[in-house]
Amino acid sequence: MANEKILVVDDDPDLVEVIRLTLEAKDYQVFSAASGTEGLEKVKEIHPDLIILDVMMDYTTEGFQVSLQLRSPDPESEYAPYSKIPILMLTALHSTTSLRFAPDEDYLPVDDFVEKPLEPSALVQKVEKLLGK
Repeated sequence: MANEKILVVDDDPDLVEVIRLTLEAKDYQVFSAASGTEGLEKVKEIHPDLIILDVMMDYTTEGFQVSLQLRSPDPESEYAPYSKIPILMLTALHSTTSLRFAPDEDYLPVDDFVEKPLEPSALVQKVEKLLGK
């Protein structure tokens, strides 16, 4: 049985439920937060093994801002103990806008992306890759 804790930070309760059911079927422990602020609090509370983070929540770039806080290079940052947690970013931006982006250590410090709408098998594959399985 997997003991890994996964934190899903997304304001869409239906999507969170799909992710929860998909990952719990693979024996992951799934926690959720409906905003970036709540997500940052939960990171400190549960110390997840992986974070699945939506780009757009209360504001258009909220997910980007959360990733920048979590990966701050400042050793005095309150999130420094969590800076190595893999981040899988959820996005529909590629299918709804002409914006294109990729993981970038300075500007978009995430480990991978998954496109919405989610394909459960692709989600599991990316989760397992990031957890080193």
